[in-house]
Amino acid sequence: MSDSSRQSVLFEGIADKPLLVKFDRPDQSSDAGAVLLKAVDEKLGLTEQFAEALHDRRQPSKVQHELLELVRQRVYGIACGYSDGNDAAKLRNDPVMKIVCKEGAGEDQRLASQPTLSRFENAFRRTDLLRAGYALADAVIAEQKRRRARSKPKRMIIDVDAVADATYGDQQLTMFNDHYGHYCYLPAILTLQFDQESDQHLLGVALRPGNRKGFQDVVTLLKRVVRRVREAFPKARLVVRMDADYGAPEVFDYLEKDDLLYLVALRKNEVLTRLAEPLMNAVRAESEKTQATVTRYGDFRYAANTWGRKRRVVFKAERLVCEGKSPKDNPRFVVTNMDWSARNSYKAYCQRGDSENRIKELVDGLRLDLTSCTDFQANQLRCLLTAASYVLYQQVRGRATEAGLEEAQVPTLRERLVKVAALVQESVRRIWMHLPSDYPWAGAWRRVALACGADTG
Repeated sequence: MSDSSRQSVLFEGIADKPLLVKFDRPDQSSDAGAVLLKAVDEKLGLTEQFAEALHDRRQPSKVQHELLELVRQRVYGIACGYSDGNDAAKLRNDPVMKIVCKEGAGEDQRLASQPTLSRFENAFRRTDLLRAGYALADAVIAEQKRRRARSKPKRMIIDVDAVADATYGDQQLTMFNDHYGHYCYLPAILTLQFDQESDQHLLGVALRPGNRKGFQDVVTLLKRVVRRVREAFPKARLVVRMDADYGAPEVFDYLEKDDLLYLVALRKNEVLTRLAEPLMNAVRAESEKTQATVTRYGDFRYAANTWGRKRRVVFKAERLVCEGKSPKDNPRFVVTNMDWSARNSYKAYCQRGDSENRIKELVDGLRLDLTSCTDFQANQLRCLLTAASYVLYQQVRGRATEAGLEEAQVPTLRERLVKVAALVQESVRRIWMHLPSDYPWAGAWRRVALACGADTG
């Protein structure tokens, strides 16, 4: 901690006597809940597998901080809200961060500096990052297989989505995107959902140049995860769900050739509108009669000009009636090879909207969009480190049912479980962490800790 941050601050008039504030306790931390992240990480083996996937090209005699320590310093730092390497370096002497990264809180356990973290982020090649991405997906799939050892899933859904990551510097491969109207990266995000469960488990994040079309790279990304998912759950039926950006002929050809079910949105055009018109006419008539919104579902066979054959399209024929506004048609189309009813097929597609909440957590909660390194590969590593942080939060959330936090998003989990002040003391035999006796979420914290593997002390 710098000398300036240790300077006193004096408040006059807010209490019955002068209030003096000092930053002078090196044995205290603001992030006691990082031990919960470490506890689930130990069960998952995520950061260990992640570090093993990276090839350390440093001279062994000059290595002071092992790769595993550096991976953990960044993953736990991002999870605690310190997304930038400069922020993480400010916590070199934080006792809790030293415990979770180096397994000790002693003065000699100092963590890596900002230059070391910067060199770490820029040290790896594309093959290293591919292996790290596989390690993340493998850890998630293995954990889900373990949890479902007695109850095998019948259906799993892989959602593919993308988010515009605006860039403002000279980062490699940042490109102008016509749709979003600015320079950006366009990372693709893959999640996995089981049966009727609402949670979508993050499988990976692949950084892409900003001018990539939605469908570009998607077949490669799907091939990487589909094989692994099928090996773990050979009897489950796989469904791929995507928006209209991914509806390219080569994508449909791959999905059908690999025996994958799919639900992919279609953009409205004159042909689709004409084919849906008979049902839309009936909906308009019923809506005019009842003066209320009316929704019906139908299907037909359709082939775009670039398709080699016709495919089934399910659609929603809807007439919206809102007070104070003119009635409005709202037809929507989804192409699918599933044999469900039109209504059930369309409803199943609409459930993909929850994947946008996962993106929101990644971007707003963990700063997935903080891709400010000059090197493209370094920014891809940052995306993977952020993804690893999110996977740990998903593991904590999965154990937070008794604490009433099973639906809490990352900012809430961090506020209630991680951002806890602690006094850390270390003896020869034990490390003590003293938390505030009046901490408002103490009961929830304790229940989550027990669910993460702690014992009653």
